[in-house]
Amino acid sequence: MSNRLSIQKTYKLYIGGKFPRTESGRYTKLSSAKGEYIANMCIASRKDFRDAVRAARSAFSGWQDKTAYNRGQILYRIAEMMEGRTTQFSQELTLQGLTRNQADREVEASIDRMVYYAGWADKFQQLASTVNPVSSSHFNFSVPEPMGVVVIIAPETPSLLGLTSQMAPVILSGNTVVVLASESMPLCAITFGEVIHSSDVPGGVVNILTGTKSELLPHMSSHMDVNAISYCGNNEDERKLVGESAAENVKRVKYYSQPYRNDRGNESLYHILDFVEIKTTWHPVGI
Repeated sequence: MSNRLSIQKTYKLYIGGKFPRTESGRYTKLSSAKGEYIANMCIASRKDFRDAVRAARSAFSGWQDKTAYNRGQILYRIAEMMEGRTTQFSQELTLQGLTRNQADREVEASIDRMVYYAGWADKFQQLASTVNPVSSSHFNFSVPEPMGVVVIIAPETPSLLGLTSQMAPVILSGNTVVVLASESMPLCAITFGEVIHSSDVPGGVVNILTGTKSELLPHMSSHMDVNAISYCGNNEDERKLVGESAAENVKRVKYYSQPYRNDRGNESLYHILDFVEIKTTWHPVGI
């Protein structure tokens, strides 16, 4: 029998297309559902979050300027890379307490959901845009535009499906995101960051933090350079905190209380429209 010691991975943060350790130097030992030590997980600090927001803001203009078709191609590429890591994702979910069947179904649903939203990338504008009737010699158009930097508070479970289900409809319209992964089941989050890193997604478009909600939520909801927050959870104290802090600079807040399911019930055009602004343009007739 070999006496070789296995190397326990330290799962780092994903900020600006890189994998830095938390500036605070803090980490926690992550245990499996059976209590076995499996990895180290960084605990993100307030400064890590500020760095992630700066990275997201820097990437925003380049990402929104890409064609909708190109963004759809990139989301489809994410699904392709996830397909290649199906076994790894399934094993990580199993370590965190899911049965093998539950894990396989969640991974498959996560990939399918990414493909679903990739298909919407160059189509949702057609349904969300309008030509408005006006009583003057003008054309009046309303078109959707991305909001900017969106903070995503992922649900505790399902950890992978919840993360992809919240992230995909937000970035496909041209937004950039800072994600706080599931606090109790964070193992898949940085593996997903590795997928993003190798999937043609420009650095800074998706930033993923692991850490505690109690520490980061006040900073996430009050940061003045965050345009919107997507919160999935039923904790009333957290909802109140997010709402009150976001009101200080009129952030848009969307609450999702229903856990994301493996079926098609959580796939919707309206999840995309939750994080766009509608811009109206007047243009004189004949010019």
